[in-house]
This record gives sequence, structure tokens and C-alpha cells, in this order.
Amino acid sequence: MISDTIKYIGVDDLDIDLFESQYVVPEGMSYNSYLIDDEKIAVLDTADRRKGEEWKANLTAALNGRQPDYLVVHHMEPDHSALIAWMLETYPGVQLVCSVQAVKMLSNFFEGVDFTGRVMTVKEGDTLALGKHTLQFIGAAMIHWPEVIMSYDTTDKVLFSADGFGKFGALVHETDDWACEARRYYFNICGKYGSQVQMVVKKMAALDVQAICPLHGPMLKGEALTEAVRLYDIWSKYEPESEGILIAYASIHGGTAKAAERLGEILRAKGAPKVVVSDLSRSDMAEVIEDAFRYPTVVVAASSYDAGVFPVMHDFLYHLQIKNYQKRKFGIIENGSWAPTAGKTMRTMIEALKDCEIVEPMVTIRSRMKTTDEPLLEQLAEALVQ
Repeated sequence: MISDTIKYIGVDDLDIDLFESQYVVPEGMSYNSYLIDDEKIAVLDTADRRKGEEWKANLTAALNGRQPDYLVVHHMEPDHSALIAWMLETYPGVQLVCSVQAVKMLSNFFEGVDFTGRVMTVKEGDTLALGKHTLQFIGAAMIHWPEVIMSYDTTDKVLFSADGFGKFGALVHETDDWACEARRYYFNICGKYGSQVQMVVKKMAALDVQAICPLHGPMLKGEALTEAVRLYDIWSKYEPESEGILIAYASIHGGTAKAAERLGEILRAKGAPKVVVSDLSRSDMAEVIEDAFRYPTVVVAASSYDAGVFPVMHDFLYHLQIKNYQKRKFGIIENGSWAPTAGKTMRTMIEALKDCEIVEPMVTIRSRMKTTDEPLLEQLAEALVQ
């Protein structure tokens, strides 16, 4: 229950292993859906087909024999829209409320379903009167997908924020540490679209938002809401959240790993406030991406491979490119037994990033770190902590 008239009808998915077939979710996932019980009943989003029967049961219980008038679709991704066709078939009087872009996607997911006369399109500033409640719609294109809208209940001051302010994890496993999994979620799913998120944050500032109800994760109120908005403002500006240095390494036979770990020791000895060392071959890539966005400085250390760079490092830097990574400092360590190429490959990929600076010197080791490599590691560490 969100309020006396806004009911939660979403479901937890504790069986899912990979969200979007790529993100590890050991604590499961929630598919949030809401019902506003007024003179007109509005259902806000459905759920993933994986949990369809549970969601239908929740909806039926919340309706308590009444018929819904509207199904508001904030986002067309299948984990929120899978039961649209079932809704229209089960409740002949229900009207679908969505953006014009969402209408264009309906046939992509529901071949052969006739939506004629069943769809009401809305845009920025449009409203939907339900009785005591009125939903005001907010354009949120490219908060992950181009058709996304948010809605604001002007009565209870609740923002239904689509994928914005969401997080990994089922509600049954919810803790007070919202930011940890919300951060990993944001940078890996919404991170590319910082400018669009900034627009929404500015729109929110003009509203009296007392609660945020996302499509994944817990409702946010009070201090939790204030902190979430503060972090979204930082994240969407691509600004570092915390002081620290990430060392991400890709090592084949352990030589590069030793160099990365040694640099970490030197940085700590020089007073670096936080040093995170991650093995790209074994760490959750989404978590390393999260740390790359969290801290202002990244060191990439990798072995040469097939006249380029070891693939997991290429994958890491490629992820940064597609997530619009920017405004950071980089250090580079390369390893090569006969013809080092990792440094050149990594430098080229980093130079393609916006407003990123490469800190010299680049350190080259040959197979295994030696005592003669220590001075260069010291120089790099000194340059990074300045």
C-alpha cells in the first residue's frame, strides 16, 4: 500500500539469474506495478511474463470485483508490458494510456492484437483525471527507451518514474543501502543518457514530489528520496561521486595482475583515499563499470594479445564507450613478452572518450614485473595522486 488509494500490485522474481540476459542479480528483481483506486481505476504498468500469474492474482485482489478503466504504460520493455494484451482481452472497457512512441511499438510485441479505439496517447503536460486523483504526464524519452513517460499524481504527490530511480534486487531482500545496487543499475542501464536524465531531474524540481515509485526497487520517501535525487544529479552529470582510484586489470598468466596489485600498494602508501583493484576476467563487469563511474581516476592494466589487447580489457573499454563515459583521468600499464601492443590499443580507445585525460608515464612491463619497473610505477602513482 502506497497510500489509502494507491496500491502496490507488483511482484518479486527470485528465480531470475541474469536481468536483461547480462546483469547478475543474486538478490532477484522486482517488477513494480501500481493501482490507483478512485472513481476511475488506473492500473500503472503490468509485469514480466515470468511472473504473470502472480501479477494477475495481485491485480484481481486489488480490484475487488471492480473493472479497471485505464492501463497506463510508462515503458514498453517486456518486463513491464508483457500483459498488455491480456489486460485488453480480460477487461474490454479498459483504455490503454501511453506515448505516441509507445503506440508504434505495440505491434512489435503483440502481433495480431487489434488496438483500434483502445489507445489514448499522452504527452508532456497532459493530464488524466481519475476523480480525487489526477495524473500529470512527464516526457522522459531515452530514460532507457524513447517511448518512456513518467506520471505525477497531483493528489498524493507521487512520481511514477518508470525505470528512473530503479535498482537491482527483489523487494523481499530490500536493505537500507539503496545506492549500491541503484548505482550499478543506473550506470549500466541508464548511464548513456545523462543529458536526458538531467532534463527529468530539472522537471522534478518544479514539482512537490513526496514519493517516487519506480518500476524496479523500493518506493523512495523522505531522506531516501532526497539522497536518490542528489545522486542522480551527480551521476547524470558524469561527475565523480567519491574520491578514489579504480585499477582494472586483464592478466593472462599473472604478470599483469602483480603489476596492478603493486601499483595499488604504492598508491595507498602515497595516501590515495580509496583504491579498488578489479580482475576483469573474474569480476562482475557491471560492478567494475559502476566503480569506473564512481571514482575520478581509472588505471587500466592489460596484457597484449593478438597484436591488440586482452579481450576482457577491450570489452571493459568498449562498455565505457557505449555508456558515454567522460570527465575522468586514466593511467595505463601494458604487458608484452615480445611486442607490447596493449598500451597503444587502450590509448586509442581512451582517446575516443569525451574529456578524458591520460596521465603519463605509461608503464610497460615485459612478462613479469621487475625491480627496474618500480621507479616508473612510482612515477605513475605520484602523477595519479597529485
